[in-house]
Amino acid sequence: MDYEVKRFSRHCAETGRELAPGEEFHSVLIAAGADLERKDYSAEAWQGPPEGAIGWWKSQVPSSETRRMTWAPNDVLLQFFEELEQQADKQDMRYVLALLLVRRRVMRLDESEKDEAGREVMVLYCPRRDMTYRAPAVIPEESRIEAIQDELAQLLFGSAG
Repeated sequence: MDYEVKRFSRHCAETGRELAPGEEFHSVLIAAGADLERKDYSAEAWQGPPEGAIGWWKSQVPSSETRRMTWAPNDVLLQFFEELEQQADKQDMRYVLALLLVRRRVMRLDESEKDEAGREVMVLYCPRRDMTYRAPAVIPEESRIEAIQDELAQLLFGSAG
């Protein structure tokens, strides 16, 4: 299930004051019927999460000097996904990348099947390449999660601006 969550408003929901670059602020998600409502609060107006909050976090207003990170082009992501198929020790990373590609609508999950060993395999279709891929659902071990995040960030992010 996907939810549309509005972007950072740059204004405090409590005071209406514009938040300055570099200033810390708090954001909260509140269930509003079938939707999620996001509210941003300055540090001094933050009283903790309101009743009914389903998630909250603290962040910092980006400054004009902050370089925005952008994903590598979809073709680069797909090429890397294909290369990972031959690397048996990185199937957990390939699984994470497959989920990212589905989330970005580069691929779609057509079905799930079991391999000969009884493990779940995602069957993915990529309209861009008119290809079907199979990716075993290899959930990363706790000890690998940070390494996967770091490696994907180094390989797949670039600076914009």
